Amino acid sequence: FASCCNLAQITLPSSVTSIGNYAFEDCYSLAQITLPSGVTSIGNGTFQQCCNLSQITLPSGVTSIGTYAFTYCYSLSQITLPRSGVASIGERGFKNCYSLSQITIGVTDIGIYAFQSCYSLASITLLSGVTSIGAYAFQNCYSMAFYDFTACTAVPTLENANAFLGIPADCEIRVPAALLDEWKAATNWATYANQIVGV
Repeated sequence: FASCCNLAQITLPSSVTSIGNYAFEDCYSLAQITLPSGVTSIGNGTFQQCCNLSQITLPSGVTSIGTYAFTYCYSLSQITLPRSGVASIGERGFKNCYSLSQITIGVTDIGIYAFQSCYSLASITLLSGVTSIGAYAFQNCYSMAFYDFTACTAVPTLENANAFLGIPADCEIRVPAALLDEWKAATNWATYANQIVGV
């Protein structure tokens, strides 16, 4: 359905288990889509530049969100993500989702540029032990009040100190109190030591 510019709404049959690469790319008018409960993967660029898509619920069985999956979904203000089981958010997965304000998700790997320039994003809560965060993952998230990493049992690998480039001065990076000192001293995390708070 890529570049079906006037497609405004679609319901997929229950037999669908995966959404392929670029399936709805450049569907500028797509405002609503219902994903079947059996869907387990969202491909690369699936909803890229669906500028009018304002909300979407991903089924609980989704385990991966591909590269560029929701990039430039400017109107996406609400997305319901699986609370566990998601292995990865691909490179630029939600880049430039200007209207997205809050996210709660269980994920292990956050790709590079995953949430870059999500200007309205005020909080993100990670419900499981994220193990790695890519470069520029949260760059220019100017409205962020806090990152909640308190579910982690170990300090995640931070690929580059630029992952939080542009972080607001009053933003808190909330971590388990037992890991506070280790977190503050960890490679690249040390750059944000003054904002890392034990909970």
